[in-house]
Amino acid sequence: MPHIRPIAICVFRHHGKILVFEGHDPRKDETFYRPLGGGIEFGERSADTIRRELREELGAEVCDLVYLGTLENIFTYDGEPGHEIVQVYDGALTESGLYEQAVILGHEADVEKPFQAMWKSLDEFGPGKSILYPDGLLEMLSG
Repeated sequence: MPHIRPIAICVFRHHGKILVFEGHDPRKDETFYRPLGGGIEFGERSADTIRRELREELGAEVCDLVYLGTLENIFTYDGEPGHEIVQVYDGALTESGLYEQAVILGHEADVEKPFQAMWKSLDEFGPGKSILYPDGLLEMLSG
């Protein structure tokens, strides 16, 4: 049965860039980018989700989390409808060396293949450019 999924993501900013992972929708043959984060577990505060997810995915610790707002994301991925309530944060990575890496390899708990996180400029996103999800995030960060 379809359900609404609560998630938390964090935009780590560095010299006009944000940390995102590259995803691909095989059905649409579409490459897209999204900040790191994940599903909020029952009884877990969304800020704690950011800390847990970054620890699990990158082995990284975060600090200075600031809540930016909430987005509602209704989408289709690989032909399946999805609906998320997205808690958006800004924050900092405690390991400064991560800011200097062009590509950071990450691991998703339930996926064998590692993913790549990278720093991309906000100027790289928008109509006719790279796609940033969730919808409304670019406007939130540009406003």
